[in-house]
Amino acid sequence: MFNFLRKIPLFSGLSSEDLRRLCSLATEVSLKNGELLFGEGGSGDLAYVIMEGEVEISKLSDGTNVRLAVRGAGELIGEMALLEEAPRMASARAVSDCRLLAIGREQLEELLSCSPSSARAMLRTVTERLRETEAMLRQKEKLAQLGTLAAGMAHELNNPASAVQRGAVQLSSAVTQILEVPAALRHLGLSSGQMHELERRLPDMARRAAKPDTSDPLERGDREELIEGWLEIRGIEKRAVYAPELVDMGYTVEDLERLEQTFSGPHLQPVIDLLCAAFVAHKVLREIGEGSGQIAAIVKAMKSYVYLDQAPIQDVDIHEGLENTLVILKHKLKRGIRVQRDFADQLPPVRAYGSELNQVWTNLIDNAADALEGSGEIHLKTRVEDSFVVVEVEDNGPGIPKEIQPKIFTLFFTTKPMGKGSGQGLHISHSIVRRHGGTIESRSRPGKTVFTVCIPVNFQKNSAAVPLKSGIQQQTGKNPEAAVPKGV
Repeated sequence: MFNFLRKIPLFSGLSSEDLRRLCSLATEVSLKNGELLFGEGGSGDLAYVIMEGEVEISKLSDGTNVRLAVRGAGELIGEMALLEEAPRMASARAVSDCRLLAIGREQLEELLSCSPSSARAMLRTVTERLRETEAMLRQKEKLAQLGTLAAGMAHELNNPASAVQRGAVQLSSAVTQILEVPAALRHLGLSSGQMHELERRLPDMARRAAKPDTSDPLERGDREELIEGWLEIRGIEKRAVYAPELVDMGYTVEDLERLEQTFSGPHLQPVIDLLCAAFVAHKVLREIGEGSGQIAAIVKAMKSYVYLDQAPIQDVDIHEGLENTLVILKHKLKRGIRVQRDFADQLPPVRAYGSELNQVWTNLIDNAADALEGSGEIHLKTRVEDSFVVVEVEDNGPGIPKEIQPKIFTLFFTTKPMGKGSGQGLHISHSIVRRHGGTIESRSRPGKTVFTVCIPVNFQKNSAAVPLKSGIQQQTGKNPEAAVPKGV
């Protein structure tokens, strides 16, 4: 053990006496292939040096087990939880028969305090692993978010697309009927007065189709029953189909009786066929127009959300970004979550990376929706403070416990159940906001959680600005308090 540890950079700087003492205090652990060494979320009271074999390090992210690395002989694992006195943020499982050396907290702290070279090696190891893990999980987070957005878009596009498809089938049937009825009417020989009345009524179908029925359901049911009975007495075919359509048209029994005065006997059936077919055609055309309009609006929102075919840095409309984000997340917000807007008038555009800011809004609104669990209110506020734009995302959920509030922007820290969140959303948001020379802060109590984002109108002009906890510091030599938006 002594000779093995002497070859590892982490221990190479120790004196022979200290290294022998470490060997006497350390414990050897054996693992079979597939055996779990420690699990994510478990107690981090030991670090391990792999002497033989390989150990897979993995982390649950959005329900998927992500392999972070495979560590081999001579490598240290489990040190992060030991140093931070925090739960394990990943799992370790043997992928071959292994022998490991277990080191306790006291031994590791003594090692780092008495050997500067060990402290440097530990720092280098931790930094490299954090960088590798963050890069890998950030890519996984982006892919997971893309998958979530794609699923949301598919959900939102499904209804209007189905309406368009269904409308096309209905329109085809209505057009066929419209083309067939005139031949039947000509065969019956309509008078000039009847033709004039028909020509007057047909164009009115477009106006009636554009006017939605707002009557009480009970009243509507009574009207349908009366009209269906009226049609049955006169031997009209498809009366169960025509009764609801005639009600949609705004017709009453009195209207039908006036129609019968002009088109009696054998003329009544084809005239009702034609009027209903024309009404359905116009109604379906309106529904197709509305459905295609919704599809176009969703596609436009998505295109604006990702700033497709646009420069990376541009003048960004914050309100448009928030609205596009709400469209993208609509599938999560319509289950009982109300969104209130308190937007400032004439909010100036912000010079920024537009798609990155939208990622911030997505993370904050998505987290608020998760906290509300399908019922509650999200309040979006914007305002201008000096040369900064301030955006607040507030929810009336249960709040964030006071003891963990200082940790919420820490990488890999999450309050969500294991496997549901990777602990990167707020960390990424924090990084994006800082990249723009801004700040992101939170305050929370039961019933009110507020995230406040402060972005300079033009971060390129404030490239030397250094974000502070309470605001943004201006360039060296200027008063930092002058740049801090009030209330932030």
